[in-house]
Amino acid sequence: MLEKKRMSQHPPPGQKRMGKAFEASAEATTSVGKYRLLKHLAVVLIGAVVTYLFWASRLEWDNEMRTWRAFGDAAFTLLFVALSIGPVARLWPKVMVSLMHWRRAFGIWFALYAAVHAYLVWDGWARWSISGFLGYQHIDNIGIPGPVLVDPGFGLANLIGLVALFWALVLMAISSDRAIRYLGSRAWKHLQQYAYVIFYLVALHASYFLFLHYELSLRNLAFQRGVPDPNWFRFWFLGLVGILFVLQTAAMIKTFRHRRGRA
Repeated sequence: MLEKKRMSQHPPPGQKRMGKAFEASAEATTSVGKYRLLKHLAVVLIGAVVTYLFWASRLEWDNEMRTWRAFGDAAFTLLFVALSIGPVARLWPKVMVSLMHWRRAFGIWFALYAAVHAYLVWDGWARWSISGFLGYQHIDNIGIPGPVLVDPGFGLANLIGLVALFWALVLMAISSDRAIRYLGSRAWKHLQQYAYVIFYLVALHASYFLFLHYELSLRNLAFQRGVPDPNWFRFWFLGLVGILFVLQTAAMIKTFRHRRGRA
């Protein structure tokens, strides 16, 4: 009986090692979770600051329009950062490889900011009307009872944005370690490459509103109180699109040369 008590008070060495390993694993998991939370909080703060700066830079617009445009421009900025990290890390791996861990957080919050932008447009501009979302309007003084398509470009740009948002939410849904284990690393990486397709869809969507929608036209003369001043962000926007394209191309060339050299 005494020997049994001693054995119960002093577990075998193997059991001690297992207990210590479990504690170390739990501590590591906790620290990883805290690090991820801090990353997300940092990205949320960055997104909030960028949104406010866009909002405050357009005092001549009404509050509703300023808000949805600010969220849209902030979402584009977050997506630009998320997609720039990969090519930059490939071009300068020794300096920038630590940034790779930030891509997921920027990508997730891009999708969420874009969803807020879409909701604000749907609620504040389209007024929960599918026909309004597609560019149709009711014109009572021309004797046509139904809605009339007065702005085809508006509807097309919105549809492009809607497709981009759908795929952004899909990629956000699989942006987790569990999804990597379920889909497999190769399939998961292949799907995540579609983020660049999303970027160029967003670029097409934004280009319409930055360069065409508010220009002097028959539609604007008939349905708006005037033509607003050009959006100051438009050429910065083109610069960001061009920078990402150059980074992508340079990283692709470097990867191709590296593989060719190994062969």
